[in-house]
Amino acid sequence: MSTTQDSHHGKVDAATGVSTTGHEWDGISELNNPLPRWWLWVWYACIVWAIGYWILYPAWPLVSSATPGLLGWHSRSAVQVQLTDLQALRAESAAKLANASLEQIEQTPALLTLARAQGRVAFADNCAPCHGAGGGGATGFPNLNDDDWLWGGSLEQIQQTIQYGIRSGDAEARTGSMPAFGRDGILQKPEISAVADYVRTLSGIAQPGADFAKGKEVFAANCAACHGDDGKGNQELGAPNLTDGIWLYGSDKATIEYGIVNGRGNVMPAWHARLEPTTVKALTVYVHSLGGGR
Repeated sequence: MSTTQDSHHGKVDAATGVSTTGHEWDGISELNNPLPRWWLWVWYACIVWAIGYWILYPAWPLVSSATPGLLGWHSRSAVQVQLTDLQALRAESAAKLANASLEQIEQTPALLTLARAQGRVAFADNCAPCHGAGGGGATGFPNLNDDDWLWGGSLEQIQQTIQYGIRSGDAEARTGSMPAFGRDGILQKPEISAVADYVRTLSGIAQPGADFAKGKEVFAANCAACHGDDGKGNQELGAPNLTDGIWLYGSDKATIEYGIVNGRGNVMPAWHARLEPTTVKALTVYVHSLGGGR
């Protein structure tokens, strides 16, 4: 690299006109380009701020904790204070909600608004993973927006289901389930096929060539005890209505046969031990208001 002599640094780079630092490697000289002064002052200020942060706030990890800092501030305690303040702010409204009946809540606009707001949050945190964000359900998980209820859609029935669950193991849980007619050898394959065809006709699905008489006979002997002679179901047992065209698992024959062979019996948790009574009440009102509540 071509350079010229400079009185302060010894050399000046001929190509750029910038003085060098005097460091040279393999004929390449290092130019003396100092950082901008404003950048240096910002950097120094950051160092000072960091030192102040280390002193005032928790910063340095110790064996089982961290340095507490002179201010004694912690994000966890700050959040707890905020939650306590929020609970105090809501205490009056929460007390009104706790002391009102489900019917009173739905008949009082202010309480209904409060219950739906609280219930929506509880639903999103606890129920949406199965029933969907809007309660629309999925295969095997009921749609809470329609008026097709396995265990009943009144306020009291919904509250009972939320509190104690379905086949949850709780002593008060709803426990009805569909037997495994095929797996347990109760029905043979031709009978299963015939009754699957018959069940599909109950909801208006045409089954050309089906043995309607045989299917009806098998249904009367094995299924009517729960689903009723007319197939309209029984909410006391959680037996679905087979005539309304609403299918929890699907209406194709293969799916229906699978259910007859292996039985059905999903599980819903009991929420009374996980959620406060007021939250359960708010969640009940929210689910009831989704569109299918009776």
